[in-house]
Amino acid sequence: MIGANLSKMSLSDLIDLSVRAQVQGKAYTRKRFCFERLITCKGKPFVAIIGPRGAGKTTLLKQLLAEKKDTFYLSLDSVDVPDLFDTLKILCETYHYTTFLLDEIHHAPAYEQTLKKIYDFLEVHLVFTSSVALSLYESEFDLSRRVTVLTLYSFSFREYLYFKTGSLLPTLTIQDILEKKWLPEHLRNGHLFESFIRGGLLPFSMEDPEPLKSCENILNKIIRRDVPLIANLRIHELELLSQMTRFVGSASVDGISYSSLSHNLKITKYKAAQYVDLLEKAFILQRVMPKGTNVLKEPKILLFLPYRLLFKSYEDAVGGLREDYFVEMMAIKGWPVFYLKSTTGKKTPDYLVKEGSHDYVIEIGGKGKGREQFKGIELTKSIILSHGDDTQGIKRPLFLAGY
Repeated sequence: MIGANLSKMSLSDLIDLSVRAQVQGKAYTRKRFCFERLITCKGKPFVAIIGPRGAGKTTLLKQLLAEKKDTFYLSLDSVDVPDLFDTLKILCETYHYTTFLLDEIHHAPAYEQTLKKIYDFLEVHLVFTSSVALSLYESEFDLSRRVTVLTLYSFSFREYLYFKTGSLLPTLTIQDILEKKWLPEHLRNGHLFESFIRGGLLPFSMEDPEPLKSCENILNKIIRRDVPLIANLRIHELELLSQMTRFVGSASVDGISYSSLSHNLKITKYKAAQYVDLLEKAFILQRVMPKGTNVLKEPKILLFLPYRLLFKSYEDAVGGLREDYFVEMMAIKGWPVFYLKSTTGKKTPDYLVKEGSHDYVIEIGGKGKGREQFKGIELTKSIILSHGDDTQGIKRPLFLAGY
């Protein structure tokens, strides 16, 4: 049904589109930070790039196309390829292409089986993208030993500044932030933070003055087109996914759990957990597991930026946006993050972050947050990341987490 919307093209048409994509790739002069890692990636012959729609995966492939010889680009969500294996076989054996860049692989029918067949019978290097986190490690075709998986998130604040201003600042660890080991330039760019969390983190915002309008279309496409390709859902369940996203975006960040989703959407907790898992794989929701004792093991459920702004004004959403931002920046760094939850009525900070061998207790908030949140916390590495430029005591600017 989805494939019916794609245009059927001849081999010569596909070659022409690949040449056009190469020209486009040469026009993009500034590259994402992960580009060098991608172009030098060795080992397994297949590389999977997963990440949210709008993060720049297509641009990344076109830039790679512009720099690698004997490379072919194919967008699987815009053209209909009846037999992907046969198409690549002809391109490899007749036209001598050795590397194939496949955009949005999940749109290819039986893509897992096709990938295994390509691996077994074609001597090619493959780089493919997807806007959903594919279950490559759970596949019956044992793709885990064949595929290196890279995650391309939207911009970190540091990468946003690089694309926005051309300034490439040093990275900061949490310990650097705690000890104030930053440059004046790190603080000087804080005035761009609000434009970042309002949609600036999306790479296409560099050319789109109103990224939220495009973001709404992206959200609909993810739920209506991408998710059905990895999950066998009925039409009414897709509407439930939309309702769930709307509920998470409209409610307080402290009031979202499997239980609250189950109650408000009139579904079982099992179904709520299943839907949250799908929306997390589609880079719409973020789950943070609890850390501590005497807690129910339900996650805290946040959104990826800037989806919350589709359901609330900035003024009403800013508290949630701060937490969305912090957790997303930690995911980009690859640092495990947990939320802290204690017995009823006892105040605790928001999060515990593991950076290397150190644990940090971190409170996220506005200018009014103080030390009272840390009473009874034994760990000494504590920071309040507040929305502003306050660096007194244990307070630090929230935007620094994006470096």
